[in-house]
Amino acid sequence: MAQINPSILSADFARLADEANAVEGADWLHVDVMDNHFVPNLTLGVPVVQSLRKATGIPLDCHLMIEDPDRWAPAFVDAGAGSVTFHAEAAAAPVRLAREIRALGARASMALKPATPVEPFEDLLPELDMLLVMTVEPGFGGQAFLDIMLPKIRRTRALIERHGLPMWLQVDGGVSAETIERCAEAGADVFVAGSAVYGADDPAAAVRGLRAAAERAAAGRDGAQGR
Repeated sequence: MAQINPSILSADFARLADEANAVEGADWLHVDVMDNHFVPNLTLGVPVVQSLRKATGIPLDCHLMIEDPDRWAPAFVDAGAGSVTFHAEAAAAPVRLAREIRALGARASMALKPATPVEPFEDLLPELDMLLVMTVEPGFGGQAFLDIMLPKIRRTRALIERHGLPMWLQVDGGVSAETIERCAEAGADVFVAGSAVYGADDPAAAVRGLRAAAERAAAGRDGAQGR
């Protein structure tokens, strides 16, 4: 089943609690954490995550686009995140960090920038609950989807299936009604969508529409593979 994670980076920060609850039916609420060092933008931190946890029943999926996630990731679990994603390019000890996140009770995820290949991390996959393939350069919302990431999504899905792992494959960046089917056909099953949800007149309806489109595409892919 496709999962839709609306990104609050595209929400109205002056009405964050209302915006969090405007996406009824979403599987997770995606929280982009940027430090103006790892990426050239600054967003929010642990106190906002704590406040969001109190304001909504939707579980929080925190994407840490920060330096030194080995130090800071556990604090986001303590703040209420149900899933914490760190970047492979920033983590000093990714296996140790993934195990620590899991031990604290959250799902552990690792993200890869567009230029970072997945193959060097194949042996780490069993330590993760999810892998995030960035389909834009991290740091800003509203960017155009990078079609050149579709082969990488396919290769990642093939690695996951080769090892028989129960992990999720997430994509983030430029996901919309126009691109989500291509991502699902390539093998993604968790979709971060910002402006495609919060830019819609009815964000909850946008979530339903995106999920339906992804599931149609995934069903077509599975049917083709079965022939």
